[in-house]
Amino acid sequence: MRISTYTSRACSEAMPRGLRGGFETHWQVMGQGPRAALAIHCSLAHSGAWAGVARALGRHLTVTAFDLPGHGNSSAWEGKGEIQAVSTAMAANFLDGPTDIIGHSFGATVALRLAVAHPHLVRSLSLYEPVFFAVALADRPGMRAGHEAEMADYRAGVAAGDMARAARGFLRVWGDGEGWDALPEATRARIAAQMPLIEAAAPALYGDAGGMLASGALHHIAAPVLMMQGARSPAIIAAINAGLAARLPDARRVTIPGAGHMGPITRPQTVAEAIATFLGIGS
Repeated sequence: MRISTYTSRACSEAMPRGLRGGFETHWQVMGQGPRAALAIHCSLAHSGAWAGVARALGRHLTVTAFDLPGHGNSSAWEGKGEIQAVSTAMAANFLDGPTDIIGHSFGATVALRLAVAHPHLVRSLSLYEPVFFAVALADRPGMRAGHEAEMADYRAGVAAGDMARAARGFLRVWGDGEGWDALPEATRARIAAQMPLIEAAAPALYGDAGGMLASGALHHIAAPVLMMQGARSPAIIAAINAGLAARLPDARRVTIPGAGHMGPITRPQTVAEAIATFLGIGS
């Protein structure tokens, strides 16, 4: 699945919508398994990005996936509050007991915060490349210069108010490899319009707005955690996963061959197999 697909708006037919955590939210339910799971997508995507993973796990899991603020068919993000905190409240509102949580990128950081804030609701965490940059930069400050160089085009675009340039630079690092110029014009416009969502997440991802790192809360997450990363992902991802694994009491790591940052979308079967093995359910 390519960028042009995962950034499109989710189909709203027969898919519920209502308040979750006080935010107007769209979601969908996939699979018919006996075990409940909640999936939280990456920035610029929507709940439908989990279709491949959910299909592969559908005999074992019933996966609820919701659209984050400003994504898919959930309401627009208007800057009221801190976006990771709002997203965490939305996630918690879907749960009425211990649930397997699956998260990707920004969604994986929301999953971590959910486990800190509501440990009784989290049975396990399956995290694909949580972009909690504060962890890597605290442990390995020497990585900052390289990371800033990778993100230079994105930051220059934001500073200049040129969101198309920002989007091009962002996807060069975090996309699935499809060239910006090959995308349809409408898709490019949509992605550019979502760049403020990336900026909105920065206080949580770089500044630890949720206090998970500074407070030592990660050391107290009791749920087992699977840390996944792509073999072709940016170097800072390995440092983040290593730093998180060192802090989490029960964490294991796995690398997805051939995958980059968008592994749950480009390699859904392999990611699903890793999750199934971790949960002991078979894929």
